[in-house]
Amino acid sequence: MNIRLKRTPGLYVVGFMASGKSTIGRHLAGALGWSFFDIDDEIEAAEKTSISSIFETRGEQEFRRIEALVLAQHVRWIERGRPAVVALGGGAFAQPANRGLLLENGMAIWLDCPLEVVKHRVAQASHRPLARDPEKLAALYHARREHYAMADLRVTIESDDPHVTVQTIMAHPLLK
Repeated sequence: MNIRLKRTPGLYVVGFMASGKSTIGRHLAGALGWSFFDIDDEIEAAEKTSISSIFETRGEQEFRRIEALVLAQHVRWIERGRPAVVALGGGAFAQPANRGLLLENGMAIWLDCPLEVVKHRVAQASHRPLARDPEKLAALYHARREHYAMADLRVTIESDDPHVTVQTIMAHPLLK
């Protein structure tokens, strides 16, 4: 197993909205016998409101501040010997401070999901504040790819079956 991962046993699942971060992260944690955390779920529980409500009432900047605090707390827990798989929100890894923290403390896994699949998945969900305008969604998707590309491991999403993706991740040499 990668030395950095042995030192701080955290796997951070990153990628665009609707790429499957929560689903695959949960299955990956189960396969490893580690804890699983979803940053967006943690924020909603702590703030007692939805992500979309935070965006609408407090703005994206305040959401990103809260997100960074929650993420830093999970990194500290992992550093203290609590192995975990953590699913991030779509924009978390695009923030330089978050990205630096994660790349120094575990491994980032980018779920590279095709834009057409993302569009299909977000069309079925009304709770995504950054997905309401198709042109803005596509622009955001392309802008964030350069950030996701800095992850330690890139996994192309080719199936809706999370087990296929988890097997691909588990077979990667960085996790051996």
